[in-house]
Amino acid sequence: MGKIGKVYIMGAGPGDAELLTLKGKRAIEEADCVVYDRLINPRILGYAKKDAELIYLGKGNTEGGLIQDEINNTIVEKAKEGKIVARVKGGDPFVFGRGGEEIQALFENGIEFEEIPGITSSISVPAYAGIPVTHRGMARSFHVFTGHTMADGQWHNFEAIAKLDGTLVFLMGIKNLPLIVGDLVKNGKDINTPIAIIEKGATADQRVTVGTLANILEIAKAKKIVPPAITIIGEVVTLRDTFKWFEDCKLFGKKILVTRDRRQAGEFSDKIEKMGGNAVELPLIEIESTCEKFDAKTLKNYSTLLFNSPNGVREFMDKIEDVRDMAHLKIGAVGSKTKELLEGYKLKADFMPEEYLIDRLAEMSVKYTNPGENILIITSDISPCDPEKYNSLYKDRHFDKIVAYKTKKIIR
Repeated sequence: MGKIGKVYIMGAGPGDAELLTLKGKRAIEEADCVVYDRLINPRILGYAKKDAELIYLGKGNTEGGLIQDEINNTIVEKAKEGKIVARVKGGDPFVFGRGGEEIQALFENGIEFEEIPGITSSISVPAYAGIPVTHRGMARSFHVFTGHTMADGQWHNFEAIAKLDGTLVFLMGIKNLPLIVGDLVKNGKDINTPIAIIEKGATADQRVTVGTLANILEIAKAKKIVPPAITIIGEVVTLRDTFKWFEDCKLFGKKILVTRDRRQAGEFSDKIEKMGGNAVELPLIEIESTCEKFDAKTLKNYSTLLFNSPNGVREFMDKIEDVRDMAHLKIGAVGSKTKELLEGYKLKADFMPEEYLIDRLAEMSVKYTNPGENILIITSDISPCDPEKYNSLYKDRHFDKIVAYKTKKIIR
């Protein structure tokens, strides 16, 4: 038998991809195999290596059963293949995530493991709905319960739960909402106690329904509430009108398709999600490098370097062997984004045309060069860049181009 791998049992937090911890991100980046459930933000899978094996094992609105056995067997099997495995769960692995059962299976098979906590939905989802689980003078404690009954039908001790003064949080309890409400009221909980149900929390599809124990069942039926959702009960629900923030974001509730190259989509998607939107990445193009290394021997023949896109900057900087080989070059850029990316590499463009066109950049370069000098353009296969035209127009300068990358269509 070869070397046995290692398994990370980790939580990815609720719907917002940015609630993934730095340690969780590192584990996914390291993993050879990612086993994930339905509650994680799909963007998190973008941190995985290009050749990582991705295995979806989601339970839907179930309590585990055979699928949990399959999960246990899968992570054991992949670790025995010598792989680093990231078992990625929504929320936290130990807050009704059955992470303990998975660790038990790993322990019994002598497999190394590490548990990486995740931000549990029991506190983060209410926070995204503007409901703090505790608040001075209102709730000095909070209590988290599963909304499922046990396999043998046993249920919580609602005689004790109804007497608790703190906030009550029920996870996965939509199916049993009538039982939860009925047992609380039957055991003495005031029917006017505020209650909120939060569907698809911390996502652009978040929906919050507020009522009281007296009317929530009627409201939930009318609104056709469905999982995944959590239920929060207590006076802190009344703070929502003051504390809510997420639903006031400019793009909240909107799904926006991002069609850029996968390596570049993340930056744009981050901006969408910071504004409360849901970024759905569907790359329709792929940027493919087409050039060799740039060295001093190549660059010494030129006085000026022109970039007509951020991708050209990325490809050039990825292929240059020693940045000092650029010391003698003037730099021209098309567009503010190209200029900003150059600055990210500690390079300042000497000139940039007001009109974001390569023709205008070539024209402008004449003002920054001397007769007889050579100018090199870093461009793509689909750019309208035409060195022959520039050589004809500006006869005392010589223009060359290097196609640094191709833009390929992805056919789906």
